[in-house]
Amino acid sequence: MALWDRIKESASTMQTQLNAKKNDLKSGAFRDASMAMCALVAAADGSIEPAERQRVAQLISSNEVLQNFPADDLQRRFDGYLNQLITNFDLGKIDVLQEIAKAAKKPAEARAVVQIGIVIGGADGTFDAEERAVVREACHQLGLPPAEFDL
Repeated sequence: MALWDRIKESASTMQTQLNAKKNDLKSGAFRDASMAMCALVAAADGSIEPAERQRVAQLISSNEVLQNFPADDLQRRFDGYLNQLITNFDLGKIDVLQEIAKAAKKPAEARAVVQIGIVIGGADGTFDAEERAVVREACHQLGLPPAEFDL
């Protein structure tokens, strides 16, 4: 199986698993950690193009699990985390990872946050090394083994 196909299959599998848990993923900690994860993956290479920002925003607004929350609220939170990362990536990354860590109290939410990171990372057909690295870091913050997600 080609790498491209494996990435698409993995993202699709993660999304299916997320959809199955949709009704359990309604807390503020999950909402905030998810948006922090989306911003972290989007800015993983240290920069974000306007087209990439728009693509991630569209993925957020169309993701079935995230429809538990108002789209404008999600967008505001995503933009806030992303602006932190753009302003000072290293310092912003610390703050964003701390926000992600708040989901660690509920294992199902913690796993869902990682799965959202994988879905966002693989949405363009490539889950590159920088994206994988930040999702791995998030796993550590959440107390989850990266190997559980093939990272």
